[in-house]
Amino acid sequence: MREQLRSNGVSDTVVDDAVLILSELLSNACRHGRPLGQHSEVGDGDIRAAWRVERTGDLTVEVTDGGGPTRPVPATPSVTARGGRGLNIISALAQEWGVRDDTVGEVTVWALVSAGPGTSGFTTAAPGPGRSARRERSGPNGLDGLSAMSGFGSLDGLELADALKAFDDAG
Repeated sequence: MREQLRSNGVSDTVVDDAVLILSELLSNACRHGRPLGQHSEVGDGDIRAAWRVERTGDLTVEVTDGGGPTRPVPATPSVTARGGRGLNIISALAQEWGVRDDTVGEVTVWALVSAGPGTSGFTTAAPGPGRSARRERSGPNGLDGLSAMSGFGSLDGLELADALKAFDDAG
């Protein structure tokens, strides 16, 4: 994703935020979700990742899995907790994010990264005006009016550590 976005002129700030958001969404899907198709005949046993850039430069990142026992909600972990901060990180970096129920048994968590100035950056406060913590999105694949460039990935049979290596910016 990083390589594709950069080669298409997406700003480094948006790319960096999007890569971190994708990493958090993939981690959550691997940890809390089921593979697609595990509890239905729909799906391929994967977790799917997709991204699209709007003409405005805003970027939507989404990860689809087979759902889980609970809905994604931000947690309030203790200072010493090893996890539980992912959706709070996404809330801080994304202009908005939400959860969408797709085909039977599929759940998509999406985040919108704005290319505009002053719309991202870490904050410890809850999302303010214009930064919804959860909102349903409609339209084909929930991505209304998105065009220009898109990409997708699949994590068929990969361990989480192997999948996250794809987001390493070593080179």
